[in-house]
Amino acid sequence: MRELALHLLDIAQNSVAAGARNITVTVDENSWRDRLTLSVADDGKGMDAALVARVTDPFVTTRTTRQVGLGIPLLKEAAEACNGGLQIASTVGQGTQVTVEFQRSHIDRMPLGDLAGTMLTLVVSDPLIHWTLRYRVDEREFVFDDAPLKTELGAVPLTEPAVLAFVREMLEQGIKSVHSE
Repeated sequence: MRELALHLLDIAQNSVAAGARNITVTVDENSWRDRLTLSVADDGKGMDAALVARVTDPFVTTRTTRQVGLGIPLLKEAAEACNGGLQIASTVGQGTQVTVEFQRSHIDRMPLGDLAGTMLTLVVSDPLIHWTLRYRVDEREFVFDDAPLKTELGAVPLTEPAVLAFVREMLEQGIKSVHSE
């Protein structure tokens, strides 16, 4: 994967597969500490300590469709190559949080990519999940919570073209506003 947003998509899809009903994606850019921190937290089925210890091995996966799981191992390797690391906190029956940190200015750090498009994909592909995005740059923050939107829409599907355009614009403008202030 060439963009960090695609790694977030992969991890969030793992959360969906784990039965999560609430998923929060957080992106925190701290220029003073020169850190970029990404996390995905969910209330899915969680993992026991033995699986958490093995999940960064590319030959360990809970998927039945293939025998390898490269997403988390590749993300961990990319973070470590950029003076960062990856941590997984998980409790069976309560959920999982995957957090990855990079040196923000590192020349080899992948670009963040299309965060708005990633969130739009997640919201539309799994509309029964409560999605939250927290995007921070230093002291500025944009929060997208899809619950009020879904309440306002009622029976109107998220896949309605006008709704898709509205949500994409909301995400793009919110993310852009954090950078331009």
